[in-house]
Amino acid sequence: MIYRDFQGLRLSALGFGTMRLPVIDGEYAKIDESAAAEMFDYAISHGVNYFDTAWGYHEGNSERAVGKILSAYPRDSFYLASKFPGYDLANIDKVEEIFEEQLKKCRVDHFDFYLFHNVCELNINAYLDEKHGIFAYLKKQKENGRIRHLGFSAHGSYAVVERFLKKYGEFMEFCQLQINYLDWTFQNAKEKVELIKSYGIPVWVMEPLRGGKLASLSAEDEAKLKALRPDERIPAWAFRFLFGIPEVKVILSGMSDFEQVKDNIRTFEEEKPLGKEERTALLELAEGMYRNSVLPCTGCRYCTSHCPRQLDIPEIIKLYNEHRFTGGGFIAPMALNALPREKWPSACIGCRSCEKVCPQQIPVSKMMKDFMQRLQ
Repeated sequence: MIYRDFQGLRLSALGFGTMRLPVIDGEYAKIDESAAAEMFDYAISHGVNYFDTAWGYHEGNSERAVGKILSAYPRDSFYLASKFPGYDLANIDKVEEIFEEQLKKCRVDHFDFYLFHNVCELNINAYLDEKHGIFAYLKKQKENGRIRHLGFSAHGSYAVVERFLKKYGEFMEFCQLQINYLDWTFQNAKEKVELIKSYGIPVWVMEPLRGGKLASLSAEDEAKLKALRPDERIPAWAFRFLFGIPEVKVILSGMSDFEQVKDNIRTFEEEKPLGKEERTALLELAEGMYRNSVLPCTGCRYCTSHCPRQLDIPEIIKLYNEHRFTGGGFIAPMALNALPREKWPSACIGCRSCEKVCPQQIPVSKMMKDFMQRLQ
């Protein structure tokens, strides 16, 4: 197992994510605890010591199952992470109530790592508003030793992450981001890493395989990679890309069956870093994956000066591209729900004034209608 040093700790580079544990009869809330325990045991016996859970995973049952399984091991043999669920604004004023319940569910007296969960457009104002007492309470728990290391995860834009860091950056010890070779450019992960780096904060990775999208590729793309590394498994390419980012400490993988655990551990036995040619080939492959399925907006903003409804058209196109390429997901709806309805794609009146000045000739009015249909 590859390990990374963090403030005197020796963390396994592979972290066990528990958002996608095995379930019974296909029901997300019903975790197959026997199968999960077998997976945990194999992971621990092969050097994995970092486990990540959260309040909302498996409809609230992930923390309970993780706590039960890990209670069979010495407390000092693993590091446990959980999060405050501010992604749901109904929780914003319940930080103490939720934190206390999380400790009970996880059967521990402290969390080694604790995060503000999913800093994004929808909750950034609430997270920064001190009247809710979230930061003050978590800071107090850290001072009392019930949180050993405080950090945050983010699916929001660069601007959102920047706002959070300006307020709390000096107190954050780690940041969890969605990073993979596809999102390195597609979701501006590279720029976000540089921002985090400027604050001297190490990075944890979530979605290294983008929900499984990078675990298998088209026959053409797979052949390109096999030509460079004939014996390398396709998922391993995604992990080895991340090994080449110096700021990355822990890479979380949401493993849902025993074979995934074994396969990931084989990958993390040795680094085998990508060479320059291999890294370039991987990024070119990623660009090809989304180039033909997204609108080519360059963010010139000529369109916004001609929109009678003053819509942020480049930002809407960016969200549309994400939603369309991913085939749904929560990122676009989450960002749109943070906006007033008069700034949604549905506010477009189809005047096409923006299209007349678009250098890329993007059919904006058609995109707006399609976006709303996809959100239904």
